[in-house]
Amino acid sequence: MKLKLLSLVSVLFILILSIISIKVDSQVIDPNRDYPVYIRPELPPSLFSPNAVVTIGDYDNWNVGTDFAEVGLAGNPINPTNFAAAWNSTSSTYGSMIYYTINGIDWFASTQPTWGGTMQGDPVMTCDGFGNFFFDQLYGGPVGSKTAKSTTGGMNWSGVVNVGTGNDKNWIAAVQTGGPYANYLIQVMTPGNIKRSTDNGATWSQVASFSNTLPGAMTCIGPNGAVNGGTFYVVTHTGSSTAATYSFYCSTDGGTTWTQKSAQNFSGYIGTQSAGRHSVQNMRTRPYPFIIADNSNGPFRGRLYLTYAKNTPNADGQKPDIFLRYSTDQGATWSSETLVNDDANTTANNNWFPSTWCDITTGKLYIKWLDTRDCPTSDSCLVYGTISTDGGVTFAANKPISNKKYRINCTSCNGGTPAYLGDYDYLNSNGKVAMVAWTDFRNNNFGNYVAYFPDYAMRMNPTSGSIANPSGTADFKMVVPSVKLYTDTVIVTSAITPTPSVGNFVISYPSAGGNKLKSYPDSLIVRVAVNNVTPGSYTMTVTAKGPNGTPVHQRTVALTVTGATSVGIEETPVSFKLEQNYPNPFNPVTRIDYSVAKLTDVKITVFNILGKEIASFDREKQTPGNYYVMFKASNLSTGVYYYTIQAGDFTDRKAMVLIK
Repeated sequence: MKLKLLSLVSVLFILILSIISIKVDSQVIDPNRDYPVYIRPELPPSLFSPNAVVTIGDYDNWNVGTDFAEVGLAGNPINPTNFAAAWNSTSSTYGSMIYYTINGIDWFASTQPTWGGTMQGDPVMTCDGFGNFFFDQLYGGPVGSKTAKSTTGGMNWSGVVNVGTGNDKNWIAAVQTGGPYANYLIQVMTPGNIKRSTDNGATWSQVASFSNTLPGAMTCIGPNGAVNGGTFYVVTHTGSSTAATYSFYCSTDGGTTWTQKSAQNFSGYIGTQSAGRHSVQNMRTRPYPFIIADNSNGPFRGRLYLTYAKNTPNADGQKPDIFLRYSTDQGATWSSETLVNDDANTTANNNWFPSTWCDITTGKLYIKWLDTRDCPTSDSCLVYGTISTDGGVTFAANKPISNKKYRINCTSCNGGTPAYLGDYDYLNSNGKVAMVAWTDFRNNNFGNYVAYFPDYAMRMNPTSGSIANPSGTADFKMVVPSVKLYTDTVIVTSAITPTPSVGNFVISYPSAGGNKLKSYPDSLIVRVAVNNVTPGSYTMTVTAKGPNGTPVHQRTVALTVTGATSVGIEETPVSFKLEQNYPNPFNPVTRIDYSVAKLTDVKITVFNILGKEIASFDREKQTPGNYYVMFKASNLSTGVYYYTIQAGDFTDRKAMVLIK
């Protein structure tokens, strides 16, 4: 009766797993969107090698490549671990180089689009609500922009079309929230030409043109009351570069007609005027107005945000700060400016290069910028960031995102007065945290870097250990010594490579919280046990993830297994016995223990659920003792399997579950 009940429970367990798996792989209903979101299956492996993780002070930055200044970044709203980014390139064939991550930790170079022209860079990127990425950059003199599309998470690109007309500079946005304009995209380009696509980027047409005499027009999309994706925004940039006018336009019919909501004089000087340009430590910087709208169903839904840099006081040669304003009436009126950076003496430090993103699910506002507060001479900087959860009224304590300072005036990167070292970078969030992309000069070149924010540090202690056969154990601590505004759970998993030819490893988490951490600083134990493992060197990779798979970080531990393998005879048992396999469920190796009470032949047999024999183990004339065998199921499918023992007159049967 017990065996039948166990079999029934195992079958139900598999059925439940199958149902859960089907639901996860098919669709998820998000109350923020008008339609089900279909999750794409994992993409096939890439032939490219992942780029290097740079760990300093237990925090990770990713060095994605070495191209040129300026980066456009987008995140996939239906896959929190999928991001794509493009940095300017000196190649006239490509204009920019594109990179992507599917799992949130390994970054790869994309298969570049065939542009069919001379490309000029200025990369910008967006992703729609169906997970399609769109990449837009300049071409020709420039005389316009071309756009490519990726339906593979940024891995491959196709469908190159001419989109923008004009010159420096372009920007693009896509509807991410469904609604009547779910397939629409909007693009703006100096001198103020606005293009629209109503067929998911296949074709484009001009819908409006506004005056934009300075580079830096930008577009974004927000809701219109209860209508998701119902308001398209454009801000233009005109007049004097030291006293420019930001003009705000909106459309509530999918970009067909537009209304000017206001013209505002919020901008000013940024750093020092040099050769008619704003500059900070000889780094050219433009006073772009960054806008983003709150598409969430939170309390600030529909709020339009504006971020910009400006000197304090507003005069040539002073040092800039980061400011935010918001509008609750589609840009007609604006709040007073709020200081974003919280350095103790803002007039002593440079804060510039802001970028902004508002999370589509939570409405949380993310802002990043360059900051010299950690350098008394203000000649070096870090990337800093903060968040706001109250609609831009207050901001959390500022935290560094980059993990190493770099000299601002990178003379080995580019020359000139002021030097062209980029004009913008970007960030994007996924419901939990943001991915930030920037150009970093720490190695005296144009380095492509990304990092998570908020984030947590990760450390393994110790980073190596020795375990003795046949049943030794070793404990390692996975430590989160500090966090940068991170308050969510950290979930830990571990794997050991290579797979031993004999025996197996068993990893457990004996701390009170198991494999999860919820408060910081804190740590948990990763315990490794050996079961007659082939002696030699192994590597344990410990992976830590947030609840949605991000932030994700990995550390390794070097393991050495000593001693010889053996069958493992112990104290004489008092009876025959077949133990439950361990681990169970398993993948792909599990251990089956049994006991022999007197000298006898022993046979262990494994069957599938239909009763077909899968594997067997025969041992003649086993003496009394405790034994085990290892069952390796690499070539079997997920399901319930059975194993039996026949030892003289003693027989028994148990069920086990393989999950892949």
